Amino acid sequence: MANTPQARKRIRRNDRRAEINGARISRIRSFVKKVEAAIAGGDKPAAQAALKDAQPELARGIARGVLHRNTAARKMSRLTKRVAAL
Repeated sequence: MANTPQARKRIRRNDRRAEINGARISRIRSFVKKVEAAIAGGDKPAAQAALKDAQPELARGIARGVLHRNTAARKMSRLTKRVAAL
């Protein structure tokens, strides 16, 4: 267990950051799922609109440090390719 004041503070801070980052990742996943649902339904205009909404969320995830930039780029590329194929 942490014995020093700075170690205790680090644990408190890590818990807060984990909660915030978890919420951010969950929000990003929700936007991606909307795109995937529209693709599964075969609705190209809805898929394009959902993709347009998901792109800034992925970019925000990169900026906030919850996603690696290559991971976000890969997700974006694959979603864009699937929407274009509709």
